[in-house]
Amino acid sequence: MKATDNFRFGMIGAGNIGRVHMNTLGQLPEAEIVAVTDVFAPVAQSAAAEFHIPTVHETAENLINDPSIDAVVIGVPNKWHASLAVQALRSGKHVMLEKPMAIDVESAKEIVRAQRASGKVLMIPHQMRWEPIPMQVKEQMEKGALGDIYYAKAGWFRRKGIPGWGTWFTRKEESGGGPLIDIGVHLLDLSLHLMGNPKPVSVSGSTYAEFGPKKKGIGTWGTPDWNGRYDVEDLAAAIIKMENGSTLNLEVSWAVHMDTDSEPFIHLMGSEGGASVQGNKGKLLFEQFDRALEIELTPPAGDEGARIRLHRHFIECIREGKQPITPVMSGFTNNLILEAIYESSRTGREVTLDWTI
Repeated sequence: MKATDNFRFGMIGAGNIGRVHMNTLGQLPEAEIVAVTDVFAPVAQSAAAEFHIPTVHETAENLINDPSIDAVVIGVPNKWHASLAVQALRSGKHVMLEKPMAIDVESAKEIVRAQRASGKVLMIPHQMRWEPIPMQVKEQMEKGALGDIYYAKAGWFRRKGIPGWGTWFTRKEESGGGPLIDIGVHLLDLSLHLMGNPKPVSVSGSTYAEFGPKKKGIGTWGTPDWNGRYDVEDLAAAIIKMENGSTLNLEVSWAVHMDTDSEPFIHLMGSEGGASVQGNKGKLLFEQFDRALEIELTPPAGDEGARIRLHRHFIECIREGKQPITPVMSGFTNNLILEAIYESSRTGREVTLDWTI
């Protein structure tokens, strides 16, 4: 493929997150969406009309085997991530796979093996890494301005935000879990990234379901199915210890009695300085001349947006044959930690991570 050629995408899943990807790719002149599919045909047909996509495939398998497609974007319920990603990689397609990479560790291992065998690019689109404030913090961390990051605290508390009660969101068999695997994976991924990607070695965690089983704490995302079920957590907390001695404290909820919803936050504590990221605001924190100093971080005017940057990065990685900043092993790392948190909550014990693939 020439550097000037359009890159041809196939979309698997035309729901809310699929439409986010379609809207973003539509803004990139180097990208072209040539096909879409969804288990609900009218949804795929509606997306095709809205985004001017020429082909609607009846099945994901047909789309994956379409020779006109260079890469697939997979935005479906978590249960189907592994099977579709493995099929696409084996068919010679590059893959952008929505978070979490897999529903569990065994499924994540299948994806890792398939990616290694195929040599194709697989990227997890964690958009928080591409927001301007975290990017500024990462730049300073890599310059050594913060010294060694020895502790981090991250979280996201929604007061009343359970999505799609009774649908796949709240059924463990299809989602893998509740807020921990839904929004917690974003904070986990970004925290490890900003800490310099230390190797996690052990996890202690607790999960609670105090709202969902009572049909309380319902949010506005998704349409509830009151004939469905809720068998996931609505709050999770964990302490993750790293090989280099650093520690990450993670707390997330879909529903909790707090005075307000919180924006997602990360606080980094380093030997030479610290950083705070809260929503689209941030600070660098230092001590100089016996005084506490703060430097405000602000997004640049006219910022093009995190999702534009991550999609462009995906295409660049394919064209240049390089690893994305969220490669398959970052997805595996997240899955390994998430599953360990659930296991620790179930057993009441600290879990040592097993990196065997």
